[in-house]
Amino acid sequence: MSDLKFPTVEQELNLKKLELAALLEITKAINNNLPEEALYKIYHFTLLAQLNIRRLSLFLIDEEWECKVCFGTSHNFREIELPPAITELREISSLATLQVDRRWQEFETVIPIMHNNRILAFVMIGNVNTYYTTLGALSFVQTLSNIILVAMENRRLERHRLTQEAMRKEIEIAREVQNMLFPKALPNNQDVTIHATYIPHSSIGGDYYDFIPIDQDQFLFCVADVSGKGVPASLLMSNFQAGLRTILRQTTNLFTVVRELNDLIYRNAIAEKFITCFLGIYNRNTRELSYVNAGHNASILLFEDNSYQLLEEGCTMLGILDELPFLNVTTVFVPHNSIVFCYTDGLTEVFNFEEDEFGIENTIRVLQDCRFVSSKNIHRHLLQEINSYNSGTSFSDDITLLSCRFK
Repeated sequence: MSDLKFPTVEQELNLKKLELAALLEITKAINNNLPEEALYKIYHFTLLAQLNIRRLSLFLIDEEWECKVCFGTSHNFREIELPPAITELREISSLATLQVDRRWQEFETVIPIMHNNRILAFVMIGNVNTYYTTLGALSFVQTLSNIILVAMENRRLERHRLTQEAMRKEIEIAREVQNMLFPKALPNNQDVTIHATYIPHSSIGGDYYDFIPIDQDQFLFCVADVSGKGVPASLLMSNFQAGLRTILRQTTNLFTVVRELNDLIYRNAIAEKFITCFLGIYNRNTRELSYVNAGHNASILLFEDNSYQLLEEGCTMLGILDELPFLNVTTVFVPHNSIVFCYTDGLTEVFNFEEDEFGIENTIRVLQDCRFVSSKNIHRHLLQEINSYNSGTSFSDDITLLSCRFK
């Protein structure tokens, strides 16, 4: 700064009184927890009435520069972009020394507002009293602006913290709800051994598996995948699980079960979400498996001689249409020592450096290679295979594996 004028003792005293009144006004406004727009208005009034600053523009950074306060100017600086010659400043400077267009000549001084070595705002002032051109007086404007802007910044950070905390609690609740959806125990008896592995991609996944006893002869097992992730997916999946169990108490007719599930999801889905699933009902006496594949990855029925059958008949995904355009319930005989392997697309849609998909062929190969090991080890080997396939890169989707070994 150059050509600074120095006030008389009397002017200096009056200036200090005005500054004290301004500081008191701003502090009261902050302590009253007024909204940001009200604080901007009080800031405007304080500088105008108490400090007699007749022309001012305040630019605040929030992703990009935005003019929050503007008064006494012939141009509307709310519609004018802050030039680099100003944004690069870190000291109180005279605008006359900067290479800016003529509009900015309405102001005499630019005052940067800093906090923790980070620029928060720029205050441009003009048409001020002569004694208010000293560096000390301008520093007070800087201090006053810093007080109110830092208070507003801290308030925004606190709001952000509270929002993040609310989201964290929401995620925790959703995760707890999701964990409650999975069965507490899976059967391992003289008829069947069922083993499941679930690896969520994020805190809240969109996959689901279940085992539901129907009577002493029948049970249902399923694997499902909700489009999307997070809390909405978790809520829709909880609706699916509750609906499935409620419908099964009324009927075990798989055609009716799937049709009712589709209606439930269609009415409750948010933002075009849908569910793909594989539902199977096994009868221990007849060794028959009735199933519906609703737009899901084909489950694999692996026989004792390592031949296999893909279980892919059924219908389209659930929740897209109010009525399913087609729906087929297929029944297959399950010989002794067979395995039904169900999974979600997080297993097969893993890519290597050449962008080749792991796919169902590799999945079948691993199942055949591990035909006589435990289901737990089959799952472990599959996960090792896809981990090697994409060179250890983190998986981009949830992975659910469900093996039913029929004895």
